[in-house]
Amino acid sequence: MILKYNETPIYYEIHGKGPAMVLLHGFLENSTMWERLIPVLSKKNTVICIDLPGFGKSGVVDTVHSMEMMANIVYQIISLHSFKNISILGHSMGGYVGLAYVEIYPTSVKNLILLNSTPAADSKERKINRTRALRLIDKNSVVFLSMAIQNLFGENSQEKYAADIEKMKDDVLSLPIEGITAAISGMKNRTDRVSVLKNFQGGKMMISGYYDPVIPFAVSSKLAIETLTPIIKLDGGHMGMIENFDEIVSVLT
Repeated sequence: MILKYNETPIYYEIHGKGPAMVLLHGFLENSTMWERLIPVLSKKNTVICIDLPGFGKSGVVDTVHSMEMMANIVYQIISLHSFKNISILGHSMGGYVGLAYVEIYPTSVKNLILLNSTPAADSKERKINRTRALRLIDKNSVVFLSMAIQNLFGENSQEKYAADIEKMKDDVLSLPIEGITAAISGMKNRTDRVSVLKNFQGGKMMISGYYDPVIPFAVSSKLAIETLTPIIKLDGGHMGMIENFDEIVSVLT
């Protein structure tokens, strides 16, 4: 299905019947990351998978894709189909979008699950790294993107998931660079939403990899305590849907 947002096509799919559950992918990913999970969740839920702007089959909306703008796209899809009391499962950047959605439309969200994600804004060091990334992409996008995907997996798991890494590289290298830089800029400038997660009155959960090279588990653990959010520890890295699929299924079903 296609939603036209500011004349830009946004691709999404709907599977199953039951309570609405929105799956939001992370940076350098697309909705196909959920393809193994969809048959499981759609047995009891209406599962909505969205290609966020600039990724998958969705177009580039602007020079900066803010978390608020992407949350509004999700809201338009949800409203179009009259879904109520949705649950959101967001991986990494998808979690940032989910948090923005909760802040803007708090009464329409029943559950929020952050998978390898964080409610905190970028640190000063992280912002510097994102600025550096924008420069590197401008100079040599192929090298940067290949390294960025490789680094989503811990050193100990890169060989095991080599096929998944290569598929992700193939998918990303076919995308317009403008969409990737728009997402980086949006993440760099995103609002801190620790208080949003803490004050959220619906069901909430953090699922974090103990060896996550992007969002350290020690940081996630402290934020879970601060925001009164239950946390599930996975024996893996940042790509929980690939590295810890069976564990995630057991948590969600």
